[in-house]
Amino acid sequence: MKQTTFTFLLFATIALVSCRKDNYGPTIKEYDEDQIKSYISTNGITGLTRDTSGMYYNIINLGTGPAIEYSDNISVVFSVRSVDGKYISVDTISNHFQEFAGHITSIVRPIGIGVSGVQSAIHNILKYHGGAMRLIVPSRLAYGTGGAGSGSSELTSGRIAGNQCLDYYIHVINNQATDNQATYDVASIKRYLANNNLTSVMQYDPAGFWYQIDVPGTGTVPITENSTIQMTYTATIFNGTVVDQYNNPSNLQPFDVPDLIQGVQIALKKYATAGALLRIVMPSSLAYGKTGSGSVPPNSCFRFDVQVRSITP
Repeated sequence: MKQTTFTFLLFATIALVSCRKDNYGPTIKEYDEDQIKSYISTNGITGLTRDTSGMYYNIINLGTGPAIEYSDNISVVFSVRSVDGKYISVDTISNHFQEFAGHITSIVRPIGIGVSGVQSAIHNILKYHGGAMRLIVPSRLAYGTGGAGSGSSELTSGRIAGNQCLDYYIHVINNQATDNQATYDVASIKRYLANNNLTSVMQYDPAGFWYQIDVPGTGTVPITENSTIQMTYTATIFNGTVVDQYNNPSNLQPFDVPDLIQGVQIALKKYATAGALLRIVMPSSLAYGKTGSGSVPPNSCFRFDVQVRSITP
């Protein structure tokens, strides 16, 4: 009887242990760690440091500005991809954040920026204005089980799935350095020109913009500060979004030159008379600057295609 009881207990114990193993599930920290390590290994990523929160990072550029405080108004550009590779958002005009550093997670932000891991990493790891870093954020410090955006398992371009760790490149513009945004704008413009096969056809003007005269003007009246012009135009930011346009030549409206953005004013005064067709690509400082306007985000470089129809001195 004793032996039978012992045998029964032994098999019961083995069954219980087996059952526990079959039903074993990792904690979210273990799950995130496994995801990140697999991603790092699969992609041959080196040079990362792990912090105590489970984020992995590499400082690409040390900032040259002052320490970042949560009360600082910062300008951030970033790219982000989920570790499953289904969501990728490169550093385009849409991937900008300009707000207080402490507000990154407090109100709705573009997909990819409004997560606690990014806010913490900018303040505690990157630390200084002007710095740049690579950062892999665990899902629990990103969008958790719910994910973000809209879409489905088949339509993933606008959605980050649940329990996805995120891989970032983050650059905090040094707002205290007057030339830092300008340097970034020039790099963005050169990349835009190259990607759109415009490098060889557009010329640089010392005022800070690029231009192409597709059709020279035939008029003799110059454009001045006091001119009123009629024109058709299309205004585009670098992610391809048309933010403004007027293309109805049968119902033209007058525009006073001082009401135009600075880059367009300068280019028209220098290179246009009636009949001219111009393409102008300009940095954010000659467009809507740090504040943006309407559908134009802050720090947006700008493309303006314009045909001058008439000029009133």
